[in-house]
Amino acid sequence: MSRTHYTRREFLGGAAAGAMALSAASWPAQRVDAEQNAKRPNFIFCMTDDQGYGDVGYMGHPVLKTPELDEMAATGLRMDRFYSASPVCSPTRASALTGRHPNRMGVFRHGHALRPQERTVAEILRDEAGYRTGFFGKWHLGSVREDGETSPGAHGFDEWYAAPNFYTNDPWMSHNGQPVQLMGEGSAVTAEAALHFFEEASADGAPFVAFVWFGSPHTPHEATEELQALYADQPENLRNYYGEITGVDRAMGMIRKKLRELGVENNTVLWFTSDNGGRLDEADNAGLRGEKGQVWEGGIRVPCVLEWPSHIEHRVTEFPGGTVDLLPTFLDLANVAIPEDRPLDGVSLAPLMRGGESPRPKPLGFWHYEGISGQIMRSDEIVQDLKAKLEGAEDIEINDGRLFPPDEPYDELDARPGHAAWIDCDWKLHRRDEGNYELYNLADDHAEQDNVIDANPDRAARMRAELRQWQESVLASLRGADYE
Repeated sequence: MSRTHYTRREFLGGAAAGAMALSAASWPAQRVDAEQNAKRPNFIFCMTDDQGYGDVGYMGHPVLKTPELDEMAATGLRMDRFYSASPVCSPTRASALTGRHPNRMGVFRHGHALRPQERTVAEILRDEAGYRTGFFGKWHLGSVREDGETSPGAHGFDEWYAAPNFYTNDPWMSHNGQPVQLMGEGSAVTAEAALHFFEEASADGAPFVAFVWFGSPHTPHEATEELQALYADQPENLRNYYGEITGVDRAMGMIRKKLRELGVENNTVLWFTSDNGGRLDEADNAGLRGEKGQVWEGGIRVPCVLEWPSHIEHRVTEFPGGTVDLLPTFLDLANVAIPEDRPLDGVSLAPLMRGGESPRPKPLGFWHYEGISGQIMRSDEIVQDLKAKLEGAEDIEINDGRLFPPDEPYDELDARPGHAAWIDCDWKLHRRDEGNYELYNLADDHAEQDNVIDANPDRAARMRAELRQWQESVLASLRGADYE
């Protein structure tokens, strides 16, 4: 799809005509030479918003049209047990950037801001390996102001088009702190903004890392008429829901095509997943128990495919991976030291991508605390508030998300409330509350219908102790133990 199908409306009366172009002078000085950079892969991490585990053609969905994702699944690494760190969006986003469980940094729910003290994978790759860094789409981790301490720019991204929350078509975003409106189908214009970044970074000869976080298929579902027409025989809600997912699929096709045009597809890791499970009103979670907002498999098991043509041979794996694995994987593949100054909850998936299939060396922990609400404003409202404030309307308040500083007492968390879970290979322990535990063997019971805790007392006791120890570690991080 040609970029000429879309236009940009820029505001504040002085935005340069070349606002989409990246200035080489804006990049930080590289700490590695060109030969080292040539050996480092590019990374693109794409994520949808509320797409169910079964909402892709390659999972056998009888209606959805997702040819690009189907091709990625047929030629790349298809991970059928991949987990979002949380059953809601902002926490999962925080985990992908940091390699840490979101409760460690106070991102309990949607709209909670990423702490300034956290160090993201983008920041590390930029500072330690000279990567160009770009962010495009739904941020939902704090500020989108140029001077915001929780903005993409403050967290390591040099070029960014950030929607502070959910969005659909003709979205308003913050371009490096300046409000703009991108005209066109929501996923297409998000991808298109990223394509310009790929071009500029590739021309400069440096490796790049880009996060492309689509706003679809989050409510309200508002597919374009052309996308709705693909599902004319479906009810209106499904015409919009399915249309948005096909819109995402087409955007993935735009990205894949651009990588081929630039000749960098063989040196680029392209990763696709969702931020949590789908809502069962429209989504298909493929028979898994639960939905968005729940720690059952339907709320946290999400579609996942990776493409790296020169390195990944096609296969389907049941290896349990998660969004917490992103940071250690990218750093491992870039030959950058993984930080040891604070606990990480993820592991590198590089051995898996190279063909290995050893058991996961570290369990996956989940802890969904519902006691603090978050931001629910639509992205367009937030960015237009920012525009009004920058133009002099001082009475406008900007809802940029809530920042939870490390000195918050969090006394009520001492009792470890909320639904928690501990996944150790095929086994999953649920902690509903103190004294209420359930155990499932996911290899035999992916729908979590048969609680086998009474038949496995030793395993349950060990996993309970591990889960408690992990939660205590999370609480220590939450109170600031990981920061100087």
